[in-house]
Amino acid sequence: MTTTPTRPASVRLTQFAHGGGCACKIPPGELEEVVAGLTAQPLAGGDTPLIVGLATGDDAAVVGYRGTAVVCTADFFTPVVDDPYDWGRIAAANALSDVYAMGGRPVLAVNLLAWPRDRLPFDLAREVLRGGLDIATQAGCHVGGGHSVDDPEPKYGMAVTGIADPGRLLRNDAGRPGLPLSLTKPLGTGVLNNRHKATGERFEQAVATMAALNREAAQAALDAGAECATDVTGFGFLGHLHKLARASGVTAVVDTAAVPCLEGAREAVRDGYVSGGTRRNLEWVAPHTDFGGTDEDTRLLLADAQTSGGLLVAGEVPGAPVVGELVPRGTSSVVLR
Repeated sequence: MTTTPTRPASVRLTQFAHGGGCACKIPPGELEEVVAGLTAQPLAGGDTPLIVGLATGDDAAVVGYRGTAVVCTADFFTPVVDDPYDWGRIAAANALSDVYAMGGRPVLAVNLLAWPRDRLPFDLAREVLRGGLDIATQAGCHVGGGHSVDDPEPKYGMAVTGIADPGRLLRNDAGRPGLPLSLTKPLGTGVLNNRHKATGERFEQAVATMAALNREAAQAALDAGAECATDVTGFGFLGHLHKLARASGVTAVVDTAAVPCLEGAREAVRDGYVSGGTRRNLEWVAPHTDFGGTDEDTRLLLADAQTSGGLLVAGEVPGAPVVGELVPRGTSSVVLR
């Protein structure tokens, strides 16, 4: 006999997951070992050339098709907040961000849903999907169905297809010395989400920034002539900046005082609400980073595993703070000052 789970008076979705948001990613060092050597081979025919693949660890894959760049990505994660509708909005904004980070426009998404059907009622899953649909609609992106599985741990996200001008892509390997670095969203969602998971406190400023699309930031970057960008998600600001600097063959010099942070983020670090993912991020970038005199809390915040973070752009973006610059390659990928 099939039983329908009874919805508790107050369900805390974050308690059904071992981690939260992009902090549950496989650590970057381990992931690079797994995919080493798995680069795509040229295909017969060659009418859809691979423009961006695995080589530089960019935000999405890009193929050429009849003069258009087709951008493809997928992103999903465990609950980052307790409210199902907000989780859906955040997960969708995060998935769509990969297309914006490549300079593209999302046109079609399909849902990816894993749900513990014997533990959580489906009305909560409906709210998650509704949140994702609302954000995709806001982005002007169709949602055309998706795929679901029965899973002990809830997970949600999207596979997204976008289009772009192949001559105006934003790539993580196109940085060059002399360019400033702009960051379009503040850091700190990781530690605030971790505090939310531990205490139940709700941080509206974190929800608002995670649910915000990177559409306007991407367009502003393109309008300013930028060619190099990435979004800041689970590998943290330092991790994604290291990947950009490594791919571009440059060193990134960061003015730590100029990096924007959400209200309450530094206090959350001080009080110990730091995820294991953030500590693994810091461990991974340490051999490639000159930390200078930065204190441990600042290092952790710069490595904080973000969910649906902003764009990190090699170029000046109107309205976004300049947080550093690219210089000729030195002994470190990143230098903090």
